[in-house]
Amino acid sequence: MTVKISQTPATQAFFEEAAGFRNDAGSPRLKCIVQRILQDTARLIEDLEISEDEFWHAVDYLNRLGGRGEAGLLVAGLGIEHFLDLLQDAKDAQAGLGGGTPRTIEGPLYVAGAPLAEGQVRMDDGSEENVAIPMFLEGRVFDPQGRPLAGATVDLWHANTRGTYSFFDQSQSAFNLRRRIVTDSEGRYRARSIVPSGYGCDPQGPTQECLDLLGRHGQRPAHVHFFISAPGHRHLTTQINLSGDQYLWDDFAYATRDGLVGEVVFREDGARGVAGRYAELVFDFHLQQAADSEAEARSKRPRALQEA
Repeated sequence: MTVKISQTPATQAFFEEAAGFRNDAGSPRLKCIVQRILQDTARLIEDLEISEDEFWHAVDYLNRLGGRGEAGLLVAGLGIEHFLDLLQDAKDAQAGLGGGTPRTIEGPLYVAGAPLAEGQVRMDDGSEENVAIPMFLEGRVFDPQGRPLAGATVDLWHANTRGTYSFFDQSQSAFNLRRRIVTDSEGRYRARSIVPSGYGCDPQGPTQECLDLLGRHGQRPAHVHFFISAPGHRHLTTQINLSGDQYLWDDFAYATRDGLVGEVVFREDGARGVAGRYAELVFDFHLQQAADSEAEARSKRPRALQEA
């Protein structure tokens, strides 16, 4: 017989105590959140008849997840980060806001402080010169009226040919494949880089462990991340997933969206001054007007920082 006590007055009073409502110290906002977590967790345990073994296995899993620094990866893999985008899209629609390049997830691998360049830059350090395919990435940033935005900041980062990111992969040089570019008078940015590889979750890690139990893979298509910002305009967090990748529309992190597919063109004509095969990718960004100064800034999500 199922026993349920989570809704009794005694249990609810206990959760109020545990959430700190019996004192005047602390954060009222956090108290409300913790109380809701306690109430919902208790109902989940009862409704799904979670056993003690299952509960403590989950606690152990959270310990291992945090120990590996994979919490940000798991929330992407379970679609929670994508849900935040869908929720913001719905709020925008309700407020009558629309247009511009679609947003999509940031992911957990941004590093603040990348070198700043004017107009154009080379992003790779040359360490994969004989392995990687050179990529010439360029485009323009436009305002809501379709006018080019000079002085916008294009902050971009992507993986190497092994699907790993500098800073988190200590074998790479500092800020390899990470740059910030200030657009020129025509709103243009240009970057020479390499064609990135997609990547998969560590097969031995806790994120893939969870995905295995859900019958899901943990693969991402090749992609390039962007933060786009300009005074008076709404900050844009987005990424472009590269055409032709087998996981383009089967991204475990649910980041691929209509309007965010980058069409890669491969050439071998020597026109770019490189020998052999190279890739070209042109992608423009359209920003929205900022309703206030807060909308101009990225979220206050904690991020890695590396000194230049």
